[in-house]
Amino acid sequence: MSENRNTLPTVQDIYEAVDSLAPFATQADFDNCGLLVGDRRAPVEGLLAALDVTDAVLDEAEALGANLIVSHHPLMLHGRRDLLEEDREGHLIARMIRMRVSLIAAHTNLDAAPGGVNDTLAAALGLTEVTGEGYWRVGNLPEAMGWEAFIRLAEERLRTVARPMGCWPADRPVRRIAVSSGAGSDSWEAAAAAGAEVFLSGEIKHHHALALADAGLAGLECGHFATEEPGIFALADALQKQFNGVQCHLRVFHSRCGSYAPRGTL
Repeated sequence: MSENRNTLPTVQDIYEAVDSLAPFATQADFDNCGLLVGDRRAPVEGLLAALDVTDAVLDEAEALGANLIVSHHPLMLHGRRDLLEEDREGHLIARMIRMRVSLIAAHTNLDAAPGGVNDTLAAALGLTEVTGEGYWRVGNLPEAMGWEAFIRLAEERLRTVARPMGCWPADRPVRRIAVSSGAGSDSWEAAAAAGAEVFLSGEIKHHHALALADAGLAGLECGHFATEEPGIFALADALQKQFNGVQCHLRVFHSRCGSYAPRGTL
């Protein structure tokens, strides 16, 4: 790159920007968010935002000259006592070290943050009067619609194939929708208490699906990736706006299709 490296943001600068949007202190007890790999002093010559860290993402970072990855899902979620390339995670970490690529993960802190994954998911569905906290949100469709029409809307807006759960009368419209991204079906009771008619999540456990039906709610499982992808785009856009004066490429990786979408420059 032609610009002076001293004008580039550092890994620590990006870390602080992410922390201001989705404070790392709010992550769940089990989680492992923050700066996980790399050098906080390193100038960021290119940034790649991704849902997961995979070999394909690292290939993309290498091709783009990106030396920082901001991912949603973390590595080292469970404690490690060695770093061997014999397992997938060890291989990825060792490869990042060789590539001198840093990794920041924003997971449950981004799920819960205002403007984070769940707010973005609600917005993608066009919900209004959105409330909720933690890992779920509830809001209203602009107008009531039939159950089948809502399934089609969710599939179109989230670019997915939805799996309905429970039995909702064909002649009964739906309007109040609760969402919880990823594997979020633990939040269904809070959503039901808020008056939700439909509970939409990435993954709905079988016993939660049965409980939803017993409580008179319809469930809609839309896929882990599809319900979280809008949030990583929102984070990428927020970082782009904050560091708009620096000519660093920013890409959001689509692990579902193995390609990436240009998101301008930082």
